[in-house]
Amino acid sequence: MSYLDIIHTPEDLRKLSLEELPALCQELRRFIIEQTAEHPGHLGSSLGVVELTVALHYVFDTPHDKLVWDVGHQAYCHKILTGRKEQFSTNRCYGGISGFPRREESEFDAFGTGHSSTSISAVLGMAMAAKLNGEKDRNHIAVIGDGAIGGGMAFEAMNQAAYRDVNMLVILNDNKISIDQSTGAMSKYLLSLTASPAYNRFKNRVWNLFTFKSKSSNRITRFFSKMGNGIKGYLLGGSNLFQSLGYRYFGPADGHDVVYLVKTLQSLKQLPGLQLLHVVTVKGKGLELAEQDQTAYHAPGKFDPETGQIIRPESANQPPKYQDVFGNTLLELARQDEKVVGITPAMATGCSMTIMNDVFPERVFDVGIAEQHAVTLAAGMVTDGLTVFCNIYSSFLQRGYDQVIHDVALQKLPVVLCIDRAGLVGEDGATHQGAFDLAFLRAVPDLIISSPRNEHELRNLMLTAYHNAKSNGLPFVIRYPRGRGVLLEWHNEPHDLTIGQSEMLQDGKDLLVLSLGPLANYVTDAIQKVQEDGITPAHLDVRFLKPLDEQKLLELAERFPVWMTVEDGTETGGLFSAVSEFLESHQLNRIALHHAALPDRFISHGDIPSLYKEVGFDADSLANMMRQALGVHKQ
Repeated sequence: MSYLDIIHTPEDLRKLSLEELPALCQELRRFIIEQTAEHPGHLGSSLGVVELTVALHYVFDTPHDKLVWDVGHQAYCHKILTGRKEQFSTNRCYGGISGFPRREESEFDAFGTGHSSTSISAVLGMAMAAKLNGEKDRNHIAVIGDGAIGGGMAFEAMNQAAYRDVNMLVILNDNKISIDQSTGAMSKYLLSLTASPAYNRFKNRVWNLFTFKSKSSNRITRFFSKMGNGIKGYLLGGSNLFQSLGYRYFGPADGHDVVYLVKTLQSLKQLPGLQLLHVVTVKGKGLELAEQDQTAYHAPGKFDPETGQIIRPESANQPPKYQDVFGNTLLELARQDEKVVGITPAMATGCSMTIMNDVFPERVFDVGIAEQHAVTLAAGMVTDGLTVFCNIYSSFLQRGYDQVIHDVALQKLPVVLCIDRAGLVGEDGATHQGAFDLAFLRAVPDLIISSPRNEHELRNLMLTAYHNAKSNGLPFVIRYPRGRGVLLEWHNEPHDLTIGQSEMLQDGKDLLVLSLGPLANYVTDAIQKVQEDGITPAHLDVRFLKPLDEQKLLELAERFPVWMTVEDGTETGGLFSAVSEFLESHQLNRIALHHAALPDRFISHGDIPSLYKEVGFDADSLANMMRQALGVHKQ
């Protein structure tokens, strides 16, 4: 019988002996590989923290002790050990468990995560609440990666924690990507020394001796403290930063020695105050190809569980991904103008800015997990004559909203904001759905907001935005979805568009459908379906949410008494709201307005076809909405 067969909760895990844990880790790693090979997800991160996850649940009394996983990419082992092994085949599937920690999914998910650098703030809040509530026996642990700890929010939380008398352990999971590895016998020896009960008993005795058992430090204790920290800082290099923020630093430790981790955590569990344990792990540990190419195996899709070879779908006779159209078009513009630069917050591969980076690396800037900085950096560059394409995922742009308002729009700086992953993104779920950008950006003055219906339009909009920036126009937003477009022959000769001008794709007589972005293609399919019923809708590609093509809308108001808006954003604040406000302001209340948009709730994870059917974006649902708007019932 395997260990996984008898472990359903961390309480079962704690019944194992210390010597049995390495074998359990092997089983867990194999289980994750086999499951993720068939049901794709975030592979590399989860493989890298198997031993750490086992050690944490073995030592700490979860869920009473609070454990928060930053971002959540690495939480698969955590989910398997906390009662979700039998459901794991449904991971990220429609109706299945989430790929990220979710409070509503399990009591062991102490805090929902999905975006970076939030764990320390959340755990600090829990620790402060525990203190106010008189819960002195509860431990609080945040696990944060070396990339995420570089996010500004993490530093804000660490700074605040230094002024609070709380017990909190931050585990820095260093997987060798963003932080240089510190190794060697001396580092391991110092970790053993500083984390050992004997060392800390000795340290407390020294403290009591020189303070006469008072709680206040004095010149003697401060001298010994500085001397000890200075020696450790000299030998360990990077530990000074954390020590200066008030943390007792331990590490670096081998993140794949589960017995050693257990003993270390058991020692740290007895210590009060702020602590930071630095563990070194290998992203993709246990799968050779994943260890060699950590970027590709972060979320590789389907692969062979024995060899690790990625099973790539046939790409022949398929439209390109929107991100690749962006990347290639950006390179074309960069070849023509040396003032064109690209900025991305840690998503160079995901947004295909690597295409330009391969040719002009000195003009592409990956700023790390720092969306706020990315936006303001772009604004600063624009003030000195550069043309900046700043590419940020829709759900991550939320973190840079103040900078869009204050540093870009208020100063009318023509930054080109390319918003990737707009609309529903699928399996990553609620934390990553690009639902809100249309609504929160439309409220900002002096922004141009556009969305292409296909690859040609994306290239046209990028050229238009480029010339707008060169003529010192307004900030320009282009938002487009995740995944593939609709055109096989996508490489058109781009041309400028008139800002604020819509395009009539199909004329008709029964109702007017106004679409924004790539859902236009589903509208086209839906129109074909209702034409079988004798209904002939007109179809207008709005193209620009802001400024709205009011002149065209006024003309169409004379012809069509029934309108329907279609958008892949929230029903509040986007195209439906804009058209409603337009009709109201022009006293066109005689027009009946219907809409297809994301409902006023968070949309969970699943494949795009299932999600589109759920929210009414598929062609059949749109066709039914057209019929209902006209009071026509399909026979």
